[in-house]
Amino acid sequence: MQPYWETKTLAEMSPSEWEGLCDGCGLCCVIRFEDEDTGEVIPTRVHCKLFDPNACACSDYANRKAQVPDCIKLTPGNIEALEWMPKSCAYRRLHEGRPLAKWHHLISGSRETVHTAGVSVRGQTISELSLAEPEDALDFEAPEWTVERGRER
Repeated sequence: MQPYWETKTLAEMSPSEWEGLCDGCGLCCVIRFEDEDTGEVIPTRVHCKLFDPNACACSDYANRKAQVPDCIKLTPGNIEALEWMPKSCAYRRLHEGRPLAKWHHLISGSRETVHTAGVSVRGQTISELSLAEPEDALDFEAPEWTVERGRER
């Protein structure tokens, strides 16, 4: 029997199946800036105040929108418009017709492989709460995070 992510579209997945796809990399929880001239979205090494950098997960996922109003809830209906989503992201990969990566927990059987494969931001970010001004995040640009991480060779 094939796994659900190979037989269902993103829109057909149940809420628990959808949530189960998250690979736990944390790349969607970093602060980004959009270049006003080019439209390019540049990630930084600064994470959202709710992000737990050790667990690589939101510390208050259920209530995140109340605490961070501009937090974007990823859905099957908006993934195509979110071009800034990491190329390694399971949601993006499946939306683009690509399989899950070998390091993804649903393939590897371990939630640690996203970290050992070098895909996650674990240990590489600082909290936005440590900045004097929000714009200071620009001092921590991470343009290398726009390329796909953990690619199989």
